[in-house]
Amino acid sequence: MNHPARWWHLLDDGRLQCDLCPRDCRLHAGQHGACFVRERIGDEMVLSTYGRSSGFCLDPIEKKPLNHFLPGSSILSFGTAGCNLACKFCQNWDISKSRDMDRLMDQASPLTIARAARKIGAASVAFTYNDPVIFAEYAIDIATECHVENVRTVAVTAGYINPEPRREFFAVMDAANVDLKGFTDDFYVKLCGAHLAPVLDTLQWVRHASTCWLEITTLLIPGANDGDAEIKALSDWICRELGPEVPLHFTAFHPDYKLTDRPPTPLASVQRARRIALDAGLRHVYTGNVHDPAGATTHCAGCGTTLIEREGYAIRRYRLDPQGKCPDCGQPLAGHFAAQAGNFGNRRIPIQLAREG
Repeated sequence: MNHPARWWHLLDDGRLQCDLCPRDCRLHAGQHGACFVRERIGDEMVLSTYGRSSGFCLDPIEKKPLNHFLPGSSILSFGTAGCNLACKFCQNWDISKSRDMDRLMDQASPLTIARAARKIGAASVAFTYNDPVIFAEYAIDIATECHVENVRTVAVTAGYINPEPRREFFAVMDAANVDLKGFTDDFYVKLCGAHLAPVLDTLQWVRHASTCWLEITTLLIPGANDGDAEIKALSDWICRELGPEVPLHFTAFHPDYKLTDRPPTPLASVQRARRIALDAGLRHVYTGNVHDPAGATTHCAGCGTTLIEREGYAIRRYRLDPQGKCPDCGQPLAGHFAAQAGNFGNRRIPIQLAREG
């Protein structure tokens, strides 16, 4: 349904400028923004996907991926449609690039989602599948209701957002995984239709000016962003600007959407990237979309002992004490941890919310 949007203003030439993200779309009457879901009607901006979802699933939180935020817990995941980036390699393109609003069959108010999460035992709700930045009004309202129900909130995002809405958006997010898609502006321009600098600005702001827990994911694409020099530069920047405790996930690409001429990322490539990042000083570096138990394991940054051993999304061994510290040397592990981890394993359960009239 159409919902009044925020973060816009009228220009002197009669166009309406959306101020949500760095695209700064300038619209005539009836035009959509690049994200497709924000539209000018008359002299106002509306969000067309408020209260509508492409589906709900109960996932392990490690699937987001988050390894240092309530490990072993379940998370209610959902998305809408549209995106403000144009990634040629999008792994969820059927959702993020959808122009068919009729596919958004699940309708749910923010309160309905929050109460459903609590009822099914989900520790948190994830805004994922497509970028929650473009439905920020809906995500913020859901997060507010979730906190009333003692349910945490997680944003899975590319971080392409302007400073003013960014403050309000991340103020109600308990954790975020931000995609750092590459480490050159050329990569962002040619393969994402965007720019690198606003993403780096968001990462620094979330890390230093918010209470939102931050993890980062980089999808390694053969021949595009997987060179040793670029991985080293990315890792050095994270270590220097964000700190060595921020977890970094290197995940394997598979050919999809408009980038089908590249091969899948070999296991050796994500393992090599992990070694480069660890050598750069990052303390928690993981591999994803591959079978690599060593790359899924969490170690103590102090003494090196294994703290959380994973296989896929399942936790096989959990040794943190109730305060989230290493039982051997007493060093706290960076992140947010329950007194005892759950073990949600590899299940992915579809959830059908009641249709609202």
